[in-house]
Amino acid sequence: MMIHDYLRTLLSFVFVLGVLVSFHELGHYLAAKWRGVHVEVFSLGFGPALFRWRDKSGTEWRVCPIPLGGYVRPHGFEDPEDATPEQKAAWIKGRTFHDKSVFSRAIVILAGPIFNFILAFVLFALLFATTGQPHVRDQIATVMPNGAAAVAGVQQGDVIQRIGSHDVTGVEDIQATISTQAGAQTTLTVKRGEQSVTLPITIGKAPDSTPQKPHGQLGIIFATEVGKPLPFPQAMAAGVKATWNASVQTLDGVWQILTGQHTAKDLGGPLKIAQLSGQVAQYGFASLLSFMALLSVNLGLINLFPVPLLDGGRLVFYAIEAIRGRPVSKRVQEISFQVGFALLAGLFLFSTFNDLSGFGLFRWIASLVG
Repeated sequence: MMIHDYLRTLLSFVFVLGVLVSFHELGHYLAAKWRGVHVEVFSLGFGPALFRWRDKSGTEWRVCPIPLGGYVRPHGFEDPEDATPEQKAAWIKGRTFHDKSVFSRAIVILAGPIFNFILAFVLFALLFATTGQPHVRDQIATVMPNGAAAVAGVQQGDVIQRIGSHDVTGVEDIQATISTQAGAQTTLTVKRGEQSVTLPITIGKAPDSTPQKPHGQLGIIFATEVGKPLPFPQAMAAGVKATWNASVQTLDGVWQILTGQHTAKDLGGPLKIAQLSGQVAQYGFASLLSFMALLSVNLGLINLFPVPLLDGGRLVFYAIEAIRGRPVSKRVQEISFQVGFALLAGLFLFSTFNDLSGFGLFRWIASLVG
């Protein structure tokens, strides 16, 4: 069973990351072709090529063994002042990236993240049209052991009607109200069968919140149910809404970490994504597609952050070039890319440390030393 779980996790991770990266790079590729830029290489994965072939337009397609990303290399992507005589001699007139207008270059760079949002929309719409749109009910499905709700006597099947003197209107209202009352002593009025029961409760604190800005938590999970498949026009509209909501929630989570409302301990990296891919896959292909849609939104947003080396950083340079009428100086770009590399490397190491901590590696090492 253990080998089966590891194999499922590995295959799910490769599939999820492969599709997300392929679609992201496909955006760059198609935009480059549209703007008249020749694409030299389209690579899925990093490292030495396992398979490679060249199409009629001269683009070399590669499949590489390290499935942690990929890239598209436009023709003439290097600056003329950095190019070697051999590179300059090989340039195809009118097909180089650096010769295109700043508008065309920005389109090529922006297309990658845009395609991630398109992929998320397509996956959400497909799921809603085939399996239905899930929605959260206000009925409690699970009461977490030792949580605030469990201590107060909340039971599975209860429906929260009132928090203190506030009549709640649904799940979102409950979550918003509780989040601001960490540590507060109040009451919960729940509907239990045909009766209304009022329970004294002390709101708990979420473990990932900070002492300065504690986040309230009840320790419950609401019931989720899947409705009937939607007609295709409605599924498309719901897909747009789901993509938008996922984007807003992701940005809100990042903002809460940056402002200290939440700690960064739960920030996951590739190992966490691999673990979640395997866990989600065991619930079926539809669940895996839903997970992919959420990850695609995250990938699109992350690439739009104004960090050098990311697509968003290049777009900032192009915006400055469009305003000033000339490119940002080479020295400024070099320093910015070095800072961006340091930030991304630090984020990768930090998230990997979080992953390993979550897996219990350091506790295991400590037990061996002890």
